[in-house]
Amino acid sequence: MFDIEEHLKTLPASPGVYIMKDKYGNVIYVGKAVSLKNRVRQYFQSSRNHSDKVRSMVKNIYSFEYIMTDSELEALILECNLIKKYKPKYNILLRDDKTYPYIKVTVNEDYPRVLKVRRILKDKAKYFGPYSNVSAVNDTIDIIRNIYPIRSCNIDMDKAIRTGMRPCLNYHIKKCIGPCRGRVSKKTYMDMVDEIILFLSGKEDKLVGILEEKMKAASQALMFEEAASYRDKINSLKDVMEKQKISNVQSDSDQDVIAMANFDQEACVQVFFIRNGKVSGRENFMLEGVKDSERSTILCSFIKQFYMSQEYIPKELIVEEEFLDMEIMEEILTSKRGSSVSIKVPKRGDKKALILMVRKNADEYLVKFDDLKKKKYERSIGSLEELAKILDLDAGRLERIEAYDISNIQGVDSIGTMVVYTNGVKDKKEYRRFKIKTVEGPDDYASMAEVLDRRLKHGNLPDLILLDGGKGQVSAVKKVMEDNGEDIPLWGMYKDDRHRTKGLLNGDKTIELDRTTSLYRFVAGIQEEVHNYSISYHRSLRDKKMTKSILDDIPGIGPKRKKTLMARFKDIDNLKKASKEELVALDGITDRLAENILKYINER
Repeated sequence: MFDIEEHLKTLPASPGVYIMKDKYGNVIYVGKAVSLKNRVRQYFQSSRNHSDKVRSMVKNIYSFEYIMTDSELEALILECNLIKKYKPKYNILLRDDKTYPYIKVTVNEDYPRVLKVRRILKDKAKYFGPYSNVSAVNDTIDIIRNIYPIRSCNIDMDKAIRTGMRPCLNYHIKKCIGPCRGRVSKKTYMDMVDEIILFLSGKEDKLVGILEEKMKAASQALMFEEAASYRDKINSLKDVMEKQKISNVQSDSDQDVIAMANFDQEACVQVFFIRNGKVSGRENFMLEGVKDSERSTILCSFIKQFYMSQEYIPKELIVEEEFLDMEIMEEILTSKRGSSVSIKVPKRGDKKALILMVRKNADEYLVKFDDLKKKKYERSIGSLEELAKILDLDAGRLERIEAYDISNIQGVDSIGTMVVYTNGVKDKKEYRRFKIKTVEGPDDYASMAEVLDRRLKHGNLPDLILLDGGKGQVSAVKKVMEDNGEDIPLWGMYKDDRHRTKGLLNGDKTIELDRTTSLYRFVAGIQEEVHNYSISYHRSLRDKKMTKSILDDIPGIGPKRKKTLMARFKDIDNLKKASKEELVALDGITDRLAENILKYINER
């Protein structure tokens, strides 16, 4: 038994991170403190000044841990990492966890390419971005390739020139200048690359000036086709420049402009990504767990969680108000960027006007988000109330519904799946999949019992459990509940002779549903969702087995070499007949590896 009062006495006065847990051992809150002793004790003193959210959290604290750090800065970094790892219930959480695309110009190659990437490597290439969406990157790369006939392939250029390799289709349709033929000077090619870099660096005005000079020279030399080509490039660039214009931007530096809208349990942070004085994109971010939180606290949580996971840090963050840990975040971001990063709160002028514009966009997005959420809520809440009524439950209790299904093919590879509906809406981040471990053969009852036994040993239990099955599944799970000391409403979703949802049963009572009602559509939708989730999981496991081959067991053979071998020999039988010399002729296959491959597959 964890004695909170005794453990409070042993807390150190040093900086660090504290981790609150519930009775199931789940992490429900992570926080940092300058003094662990003072901060953690505050939670267990008078609750008069606590918000409803904090009071609710304290009621669920069963135990806590702490990790001491050498400084508040280290504590902040550790706090961010632990929040990302555990996603605690009572922390403010950023829903978005994606990485953003960049445009990479491979100036570290003799004949550079322009690529879409999601990671910045220390490879001496040039990176531009981030872009807020993939479409923006694709559009930009398309514009570049339409204007400049650079290569997009990844072939070894020296080898292509040496062996006289045939140029690809892009060369013949004039999409590539064809450096693989060996007839293009590096200067000619690099002149194009330099112009591309000017474009991506936001210096389109300078690039347009260069192209206009080239157009005039071509026209004077009576090379009208070439002059027309330059004219088309100039028009394309001017069109892009017009789309990127924003009147409030005065600087050529990299900035992120951040503003927020919040209401009750929702908060939307909008970020404008400004690169070289041009807006490269904008993005909305929704945060959850914001109820009863100050605006500055929400803003602080966003900046910590978002920028700690980003590859690229701009020179300046422009935010709408000051927040706790601003100076520490500047220090962390400066270290991450490798040069000075400042966080500014403008009071007047162009930057203040920019903040107000971003804030207006965030307000509009939150209104649209709330309207959409309200419509979904209205569609689901009526069905929840009907369901609670026919099951003789309190509608307010049906916050979390879990549904389960078992799937196997002729008794092989039995699996279980769980889907979750929160307030009547699919909650896909809570879905779970189970491989059956203790049951041999096609025993759906025992398999369902195993899945529920494993599930009930964890916290955050549901208000209602639905099973894709009849009396057998319900009886098996009832026994598991009794063994675990749990009493959760349990019903099976049974089907008719045509394999369509028919109704609900719990062993004592059977309820046939009217197919014309919204309640029927709601329950049938849950049954279909959990069944489809099972099928997709089963299919993925089967596909993995089908793509496995004897090559996977040979040391030194990874996905790339396996692909090379199968592309050349098509199947294992042909590979068995191959000579060592044929194998060595392939990229990445050494003499020793060729011997190991032939020995291994022929012995088996």
